[in-house]
Amino acid sequence: MPDTISPATRRSILLLSFATFASMAAQRICDAMLPELSRVFAVSLAQAAQVVSVFAIAYGAAQLFYGPLGDRLGKFRVITFATLACSIGSTLAVLAGTLDALVFARLLMALGAAALIPLSMAWVGDSVPPDQLQEMLTRTGLGSTLGIVGGQLVGGLLTDALGWRWAFVFMTLLFGVVGSLLYRDLRRQRSVPAEPGPHSPPPAQRPGFVRQAVLILTGRWSRTILLMAMVEGAAGFGVLAIWASHLHRSLGLSLSMAGAIVALFGLGGMLYMATGRHLIRRFGQQGLVLMGGGFVGVSAVGLAYTPHWGPALPASLLAGFGFFMFHNTMQANATQMTPHARGTAVSLFSSFLFLGQSIGVVLAASLIDRIGSSAVIALGGAVMALEGVYFAWALRQRERQASR
Repeated sequence: MPDTISPATRRSILLLSFATFASMAAQRICDAMLPELSRVFAVSLAQAAQVVSVFAIAYGAAQLFYGPLGDRLGKFRVITFATLACSIGSTLAVLAGTLDALVFARLLMALGAAALIPLSMAWVGDSVPPDQLQEMLTRTGLGSTLGIVGGQLVGGLLTDALGWRWAFVFMTLLFGVVGSLLYRDLRRQRSVPAEPGPHSPPPAQRPGFVRQAVLILTGRWSRTILLMAMVEGAAGFGVLAIWASHLHRSLGLSLSMAGAIVALFGLGGMLYMATGRHLIRRFGQQGLVLMGGGFVGVSAVGLAYTPHWGPALPASLLAGFGFFMFHNTMQANATQMTPHARGTAVSLFSSFLFLGQSIGVVLAASLIDRIGSSAVIALGGAVMALEGVYFAWALRQRERQASR
C-alpha cells in the first residue's frame, strides 16, 4: 500500500497523540487518590468520587459545543487552545483548599480536555485516506492508552510520595508543554497554503448543529453506536474508576501499588495498539468485539474476587487488551457515521461515552455499600461481555444488509 500521508501530517498526528495522552491522564489522575481525598477532606468515598464523576459529566456535555465549533473554526486550532486552557484548571486544582474547590477545578479541566480526543479523531479522519484511517486512529489511540497508564500510575505514585497536589502540578506542566508544541505546529500549518484533506468535506457542507445532530440521531446505525458508547462508558471506564480503591481496601495494597496494577489496563491497550493491524485482518470487527468483551468480562471477575494481588496483574493487562479491541472498533465506526459533519458526529460519540462513564461512576460508588466493590466490578465485566456479543451480532446484521 503506497504511503500517501505526508511527513508533516504524521508529525501533527504525533502531537495529537500527546494531546490525547494529556486528556486521558487528566481523566484517570484521580482514580488512585480517591481514598486519600476521602481522608484529607473528611468525606465518604462516594463524595470524593465527585472529582471523577463531575469531570465526566462536564466532559460529555462539552462535546455538544466542541463538535460544531471544530467543524467551523478548525479542529486543530480548537484542540490547541483547549490544551492551553487545561493548564489553568490544573493550576487551580493545585491550589484547591476544599473538596468543592477541587471539584470546580476539575470541572474547568474537563471543559478544556473535552476537545482533545474527539476532535483529534475527527482531524485524522479529515486528513488521511480512508484505507489508512483505522491504522492512524490506532496511533492516536496509543496516546489515550498511555494516558491511562500515566494517569493511574502518576496519580498513585505522587499521592503516596509527595501528596495529591503534586499530581496536578504534573498535569499543569504537561498541558502547558503539549499546548505550546501544538501552537507551534498550528503556526506552521497556517504558513502553508490551506488544502482540504483527502477525506474532508467541502466547506459548503456545514449545516447548523441542530440539523447535524438530527441527521446523526435519526440514523439507525448512528443511534446504535451512540447507545452502545453509553453502555461501554458506564460498564468499562466508569467501573474502572473504583478498581484501584478496591485493590487498596480489599487486599491492603498501597495506593501506588494499586495504581500500578490498574495501570496495566493501559499497557494492555498499548499491546492491542501494537498488534491491532494484524488482529483486524485476522479476526475482523465482529471477532474483535466478541473476544474483547469476553476478555474484559473474565478479567473483571478474576480481579474482583482474587484473594491475592498476583492474579490481578494479568487480569488488569488482559482487561485493557480486550477493552481496546472493543473500543477501537467502536471508534472506527463512529468516525464514519456522518462524514460531512465528522467533528459533530465524533463529539456526540464521545459525549455519550463519557455520559455513560459519569453514570457508571455514580452507580458504582452507590452500589459499593450495598453489594460490595467485588460484585460491582464483576457486574461491570459481565455487561461488557454481553455488549460484545450484541455488537458482533449488530455488525453481522449490518454486513448482511449491505450485501443485499
